[in-house]
Amino acid sequence: MSVLSPSDENRVYDNILGAIGKTPLVKLGRIAHELACPLYAKMESLNPGGSVKDRVGLYIIEQAEKRGELKVGGTVVEATSGNTGVGLAIASALKGYKTIFVMPDKMSNEKIQLLRSYGARVVITPTAVAPEDPRSYYEVAKRLARETPNAILANQYHNPDNPKTHELQTGPELWEQTEGRLTDVVIGMGTGGSISGIGRYLKGQNPDIRMVGVDIEGSILKEVWENEGLIPDGVEATTYKLEGIGEDFLPSTTDLSVVDEIVRVSDRESFLWARQLVRQEGIFAGGSSGAALAGALKYCRKLGPERLAVVLFPDAGARYLSKLYDNKWMRENGFLELEFGEVTLGDLLISKSDKALYTATLGDPMRSVMAVMREHSISQMPVVGADGALVGLIDEVDLLNHMLEHEGHSQDETVDGLVQHARAVYPPESTLDECMPSLTEGYALLLVESGKPVGILTKIDVLDYVAGKI
Repeated sequence: MSVLSPSDENRVYDNILGAIGKTPLVKLGRIAHELACPLYAKMESLNPGGSVKDRVGLYIIEQAEKRGELKVGGTVVEATSGNTGVGLAIASALKGYKTIFVMPDKMSNEKIQLLRSYGARVVITPTAVAPEDPRSYYEVAKRLARETPNAILANQYHNPDNPKTHELQTGPELWEQTEGRLTDVVIGMGTGGSISGIGRYLKGQNPDIRMVGVDIEGSILKEVWENEGLIPDGVEATTYKLEGIGEDFLPSTTDLSVVDEIVRVSDRESFLWARQLVRQEGIFAGGSSGAALAGALKYCRKLGPERLAVVLFPDAGARYLSKLYDNKWMRENGFLELEFGEVTLGDLLISKSDKALYTATLGDPMRSVMAVMREHSISQMPVVGADGALVGLIDEVDLLNHMLEHEGHSQDETVDGLVQHARAVYPPESTLDECMPSLTEGYALLLVESGKPVGILTKIDVLDYVAGKI
């Protein structure tokens, strides 16, 4: 049997667990071009499960096994924003454990579906409750771990194996990759495991390395940072949309003794910088990476060219397609200004209060067509053939002129001779910008799919849409 030998050098492994860690550093040469110092990104999104939490999930399970806490056929329970759950699920799949994950209801559907695809049971809890509330995802996870036979609570917020993972793995990787030349490390803070473990290792190598935490506005009561002297002024606790960093309590996995400074960023900054990251650097990252980047850019502006900074990007963007990468979601939550150039005719049609489309068919009597136009107060009507395909357009002005200019109209006179060429025909995915010239020339916009009309839009429809968005 021809079997390849496992090798880190050749990146050959016996199973997917071997691919965890050893992530690359990438220079941010475009988005950070105005900085005096070079800024590199630690690409934790390139772990097999797509996030830095792959490292933590595997190490927590391995240590629980060594201590005899996790036995064959056991269950791993965790309160997670999604990524730790994936890391635990990967390791559990290889080792034969069941998984139960408890998530707050602000998490993206992509994360929920991903965990379920690993066979996990996912329990959703309300976001807007205190950590000690029995409905909070922390307390629900504790209860499920108690009630489930042969189960452990991974407990990433208070498990010392979380920061230990980074002290043993991520910190040494950064030291080796930068040849010991790094001077500043910027990391988003959730459980605090990454910054604590990496900080312990790096400061053990060089105590002058500065560890900078990034926190989201609305997390952790401002007194925590003020009391530690890490920021001069905090921000009142409020709700926030960002996933993955920020907490409403201080996890015991956070070692503030290795944190030199805290930079605070907003939801809006985090999401917009993540979107810029993919456009400028081709790095498809999540909102917490956007937050880390926003914090790194703020912090690094004061650094000189002799410094070498690294920012940790925790995960990838695919789990946020329905949120920060969805223009509609961004606009609805006030993070993105309305850009009418991005609005499609399909968007306009969906927002229309009366979506009914009335059509005439070749051979229809003029009088019946006029009756429909009168009843529904419409001035233009698409005309279709027997197969429903668009033939043209009929206008009330042409009908009126015809009735006035010609005498002796029969009851069964058809519209066929008055059908005009439809000049403003567009597919629903056309943008409003593309179609504005037709509107300004006075044409109604006719939406057509597969040759058949599906809707019609007039100036008043566009005005109604715009008025509802400003």
